[in-house]
Amino acid sequence: DVIGTISLDFVEWNQRRPAREILADIHARSANIPGIIVETRKEEGGPPVGKPVHIELASDDWEQLDQVLDLVRARVEQMDGLRDIEDSRPIPGIEWELQVDHEQAARFGADVAVIGWFVQMITKGLNISSYRPDNSDEELDIVIRFPEANRTLGQLDSIRIRTELGMVPIGNFVKRVARPKAGTLQRVNMRRVMSVKADVMEGVLADDKVRELREWIAGVELPPGVAYKFKGEDEEQAAAQDFLVKAFGVALFIMAIILVTQFNSFYSGFLILSAVVMSTVGVLLGLLITGQPFGIVMSGVGVIALAGIVVNNNIVLIDTFDRLRQIEPDPKLAVLRTGAQRLRPVLLTTVTTILGLLPMVLRVNIDFISRQITVGAPSTQWWTQLSTAIAFGLAFATVLTLVVTPSALMLRANMRDRLDRWGERRAVRRAAKVTRLQKVAE
Repeated sequence: DVIGTISLDFVEWNQRRPAREILADIHARSANIPGIIVETRKEEGGPPVGKPVHIELASDDWEQLDQVLDLVRARVEQMDGLRDIEDSRPIPGIEWELQVDHEQAARFGADVAVIGWFVQMITKGLNISSYRPDNSDEELDIVIRFPEANRTLGQLDSIRIRTELGMVPIGNFVKRVARPKAGTLQRVNMRRVMSVKADVMEGVLADDKVRELREWIAGVELPPGVAYKFKGEDEEQAAAQDFLVKAFGVALFIMAIILVTQFNSFYSGFLILSAVVMSTVGVLLGLLITGQPFGIVMSGVGVIALAGIVVNNNIVLIDTFDRLRQIEPDPKLAVLRTGAQRLRPVLLTTVTTILGLLPMVLRVNIDFISRQITVGAPSTQWWTQLSTAIAFGLAFATVLTLVVTPSALMLRANMRDRLDRWGERRAVRRAAKVTRLQKVAE
């Protein structure tokens, strides 16, 4: 059970060690403190999702659920790269229940209400009134209780109250019953659930560990009626991935309608959209080169933003080719002139965009007010994946635009020429056949 939390505010990032090293040091120093388990977590943006590895088990049978929970926890403890492993079972312990003996109180003529007041003053306190501060909309309870040193069960034998038979210790009227400590009962869809959670060590990807655990539990024969579900970061990433895939699909569909309408050609629309899809290869290569994981949110948004630039470059190229074909009968010359005319605009667009994103890719922060240049500031790390996806994806897509797109346009022209020549040869053969039939008829 959580007994308390401590929040630490660090000094400026350039005046201390990296936060991960400080947290690792705290974790190592507090590991040997008896009686408590210390967990360290770095503050993250967005809504809290808990520990990255989180599996939830559900069943109507308490004994089966407890057995499967032991099995899953044992497996998680065997996995490398995980720490701060916990489950949602209550920690074993006892709690004291205080019961007023009404029969004994009546025999001594003691007031039961007074006994209850003293019991409350020893435990949680006696509520006497409430107070609403001027700057708050909620009321605060005013309670009185004994000093902390006197708030013990043994104090029941020391406190005396006035009865008809004189001063009697309050412990004569209160029974102390030890009961097993009750935990919080969690249910989802009317089924009892328990969970196993774990944090990952520095340099370990949570997705890899979730995938490993998913593959293991898929091969385990669970008792009937026991279901499992991965929660935490895995659930949030799955929802974000589903949203971004749908958004990317809708964007491609709208682009396809506009392109086919404007160019009046399915081939041109398909060619432009294929460049958008193939540009994702550049995104993956960029993340691989820089050693960054594929973040579902930031990298996904980068892919969608990249699509607009790639579409623009290909539209300019194909539109120029279509206009030159109206005055240039040779498709090869039209392709060469298109590349010569649009090489500079495409390269300028690419170079200026990449140069603008380069500070974010390299995590360089330029403060024009204080005239300082810093590298690796925490404020720049949030945009690294987004800028890397756009920069490397655009560089790769530019090669596709200047090489693959003209080649595909030339391929279409060659296919049309072949179809035209095939049609001409077929027309000649038909004309020759008609001529022979006419001669035979004569």
